[in-house]
Amino acid sequence: MEELVSQVIGYLRGMWRFRWWGLALAWLVGVAGGVAIYLMPDKYESTARINVDTQSVLRPLMSGLAVQPNVSQQINMLSRTLISRPNVEKLITMADLDLGVRSPAEREALINALMSDLQIRSTGRDNLFTLAYADTRPERAQRVVQSLLSLFVESGLGSNRQDADAARRFIEEQIRSYEQKLTEAENRLKDFRLRNMALLGAGTRDYITQIADVNEQLRQARLELREAENSRDAMKQQLASGQSEADFAPPPMLATPEIDARIETLQRNLDDLLQRYTERHPDVVGARRVIEELEKQKQDLLAQMRENPVASPMGGFGMGSGIEQTRLALAQGEARVASLRARVTEFESRLETLQADAQRIPQLETEMAQLNRDYSVHKSNYDALVSRRESASIAAEMNTQAGIADFRVIDPPSMPTKPSAPNRLLLLPLAALVGLGAGFALTFLISQLRPSFGDPRQLREISGLPVLGTVSMLPTPERRRKRRNGLIAFGGGLAAYAGAFAFATAALKILQG
Repeated sequence: MEELVSQVIGYLRGMWRFRWWGLALAWLVGVAGGVAIYLMPDKYESTARINVDTQSVLRPLMSGLAVQPNVSQQINMLSRTLISRPNVEKLITMADLDLGVRSPAEREALINALMSDLQIRSTGRDNLFTLAYADTRPERAQRVVQSLLSLFVESGLGSNRQDADAARRFIEEQIRSYEQKLTEAENRLKDFRLRNMALLGAGTRDYITQIADVNEQLRQARLELREAENSRDAMKQQLASGQSEADFAPPPMLATPEIDARIETLQRNLDDLLQRYTERHPDVVGARRVIEELEKQKQDLLAQMRENPVASPMGGFGMGSGIEQTRLALAQGEARVASLRARVTEFESRLETLQADAQRIPQLETEMAQLNRDYSVHKSNYDALVSRRESASIAAEMNTQAGIADFRVIDPPSMPTKPSAPNRLLLLPLAALVGLGAGFALTFLISQLRPSFGDPRQLREISGLPVLGTVSMLPTPERRRKRRNGLIAFGGGLAAYAGAFAFATAALKILQG
């Protein structure tokens, strides 16, 4: 600490030797600064205060029906982005600032100056903003603030309308896109249903029932086919055995051709009905009842023919000619076998078709679910977009009719009568301090360029040589008087410096009134 104090004292002693240089520079810098401050042009600041009221009675009433934008956030963002180049160019035209512009360079300089000088200050609450601009001409400052105020209001209202219009245009484009997607999904679903109409009409359980019914019909047809084949084979053996004509009994198959044809027709109709209806359907029940009655009538007729062959309906064919009857019955038996084989083939084909269709049902259901899911997604998005479009339209109409944000001018742009800048009362003392600082810096610089040593220890430390002794200067009356006069003159110079700036500041204050 002692070394530090000694070093500081050494610096001050070195600077004291060149104090007159520092005082001269202080006077020079101070006077030059004072003159520059005095010659600075006056600037007049015009201000205006505006309040943006974002509270509206319609906002709680229209909650849930219209889009509720964050108006406060929009206004704050507008206040930060209003001073942009396009807005400043528009403001120059509105305030007639371009009348004195003669070149693009001057216009560019004017734009840059306005962008740096225009101010929009917010109080941080209640959406209260202050617009300010300072200019050398008070009427021009007022005109610029008035134009900025108009631009602020127009930008606030216009941005809401532009945002609403842009939102509606975007939603309209999305609605048209989803209309196309929805139409394509509907067409795919329609084409799928048309292609698979026969399979989509019944579920998996219905196909199982149909397969069981066709299996039963196929079993019954195969049984009838075996019976018909056995009867035919028996008649063939009877003809091949060579029996006498009297040994031939009237074959029962020849006795009821009309009834058999009706039974076969009803059986085909019953097969068709079972493909469409269940066993309990009235048409199916009625067809089975008629078939049972015909079967009973056939059995009664056959019994009657066995008891009285001559009186039977087939008597006209000549029951005495048994061989001919047997041959005729054999031909009819062949025809019945062929008919039953065709029925068996038909039932087998139906069974294969039903089994193949039943295997395709899960795949069709999966495809149907995918198509329905795509359609549901597009439909829900389309409905949501339509709802949002209506909400945006209501919000736009609400903004137009009632105005969500109300711009209220609290203080109109003022006409300044006193300059707001420069603050000469503050700048003059600062110029004095700057002059003193410049003088202090000059003395320190010269002391470092032309150093001196105030004690033997400092000389020994810097030179590295031993100091054998020192010679002191004797204070004579002449030296004491000269030193005292020098101190008085230096103090007088400093006092005159401070007094001159104090007098200039007081005079300036009196002039400004």
